[in-house]
Amino acid sequence: MEEEEYSKQIANRLIDWYLLNKRDLPWRNTTDPYKIWISEIILQQTRVDQGLNYYLRFVERFPDVFSLAAAEENEVLKYWQGLGYYSRARNLHASAGIIVDEYSGKFPGEYSEVLRLKGIGEYTASAIVSFAWNKPYPTVDGNVFRFLSRLFAIKEPIDTGKGKKLFTETAHMLMDKQRSGLFNQAMMEFGALQCVPAAPVCFECPFISQCMAYSAKMVNLLPVKQNKTKVEERYLYYFHIIQGKNTYLSKRQGKGVWHNLYEFPMLESGVPLGFSELQANPAFQSIFRDMKGMKFRLVLENKKHVLSHRKLFASFYEVIVGNEFGTRTVSDSSGSFIRIEEDTIDAYPVHRLMEIYLENYHNGKDFEIRM
Repeated sequence: MEEEEYSKQIANRLIDWYLLNKRDLPWRNTTDPYKIWISEIILQQTRVDQGLNYYLRFVERFPDVFSLAAAEENEVLKYWQGLGYYSRARNLHASAGIIVDEYSGKFPGEYSEVLRLKGIGEYTASAIVSFAWNKPYPTVDGNVFRFLSRLFAIKEPIDTGKGKKLFTETAHMLMDKQRSGLFNQAMMEFGALQCVPAAPVCFECPFISQCMAYSAKMVNLLPVKQNKTKVEERYLYYFHIIQGKNTYLSKRQGKGVWHNLYEFPMLESGVPLGFSELQANPAFQSIFRDMKGMKFRLVLENKKHVLSHRKLFASFYEVIVGNEFGTRTVSDSSGSFIRIEEDTIDAYPVHRLMEIYLENYHNGKDFEIRM
């Protein structure tokens, strides 16, 4: 069979499958590049079922690029709270400003211009221009890697430059250029719903007769990844200091994933620490150096939270202090602390571990120490 005819057959079958099986999602019912952009950024590191409500809430508050650009970063982060990978929200906010300033609020329509925006890579740029304007740029995400690697039994690792180039070229070869956006949606949805990572139902697959991996009995071996991310374990100890109606927060600095989010005073360790070891830690002594009597309550212990490069274990202590903690600043790895009223904490954007703690706040064990 001619390559062109074969590609056309694959594309038509994919699109037919998609039209019968696709999920009804709001960003699929629009050609507004702004809303498509928001959805794609949310879905970069978030499952569809989790991201849907965030998308609806986000576009209700920021319905266009002007409203997003005009907002304060803290508010944007607050609406992003719970999604994680907060650099996505910061990049959205920054890029909205660029679109307003440099393009008078009109979303750029050329692939190369979209690619220049902060936080947008080749996949996201391809998604925006193909879904909004039907331009023939293939969207190659994890679902597409999986489908194509199995369909053609491609053993080239997907996490190498050579592999990404090969998969992009393969997707472009198959693409129905007249229905680029529909084709991209179909290929991504097929990988998400049919050609799933574990135990795909191959006998229900419309490509079973063409699937080279199925014929070679290597479906569960593909796609291939060359490099595994080394995951570092870190132990975080948070102190929810309560003094009358007040508590204390720190705004994270640096360029980490939680940059500009708020959290309680914290110390970090590469190994787990017992409470006596915490007391001996210089960071602990710096925070509590003026305290003369405190009641500690362990609310949450070793809560695991996995990031792409780190496995975090977080413990949270409620600390009741009676003497004047004052307005002095305390320097630690997160910066200086600010004193706020306890009942205003919801106004501050916090990361997922802080959210989990606040949800569990009223449970825990009491014990007292004297210093």
